[in-house]
Amino acid sequence: MLEGYYFITDSSLSRAGNLSDVRKAIASGVKVVQYREKNAGTKQMYEEARKLKSICRGVTFLINDRLDLALAVGADGVHLGREDLPYKTARKLLGKNKIIGLTVHSLREAKQAEMQGADYVGISPVFATGTKTDAGRPVGVRLIREIRKHVSIPIIAIGGINLANAKEVIAAGASGICAISAVVTKPDIKKEIKKFQALFCRR
Repeated sequence: MLEGYYFITDSSLSRAGNLSDVRKAIASGVKVVQYREKNAGTKQMYEEARKLKSICRGVTFLINDRLDLALAVGADGVHLGREDLPYKTARKLLGKNKIIGLTVHSLREAKQAEMQGADYVGISPVFATGTKTDAGRPVGVRLIREIRKHVSIPIIAIGGINLANAKEVIAAGASGICAISAVVTKPDIKKEIKKFQALFCRR
């Protein structure tokens, strides 16, 4: 499930809007969609999340940060950063069958996430990125290699990834990758995602 291209929405970069982007991503074979929206109110996000959930039949649908929205629309889980609800609280509210991913920035945080019970970790940013202004300093592929040696849950890499450096990220041990600006800013999202998906077939 958490292998290959991991799709995250970005309405500020999208050419055609989140709904169109997600339909095209699913058509390209993406198995995980994360709804991330920083520029809308709760009601608007709720309505869009409901629509996305209906589109994501047979595809894992996660919501970034907002556990309340995940519960409200029946999402498959959430992705949480260090400033979001603590893992234990989120697990208690969501239940044992929902997916919870945690962003980590070090080996210690990755080990802790696995020990707590996280379903996967997101490593961000791997390279310098302009997509997320509060992403922090790039951690590089070395951290992916280090975490892969000590942690068995899936690793999702994000931040500054493109077709030129994606092979390096996958070779370091990433289970999945996300390259938002390298996909949603392009005229043919489906075509671009398939380029990234093909990299996983070659390893």
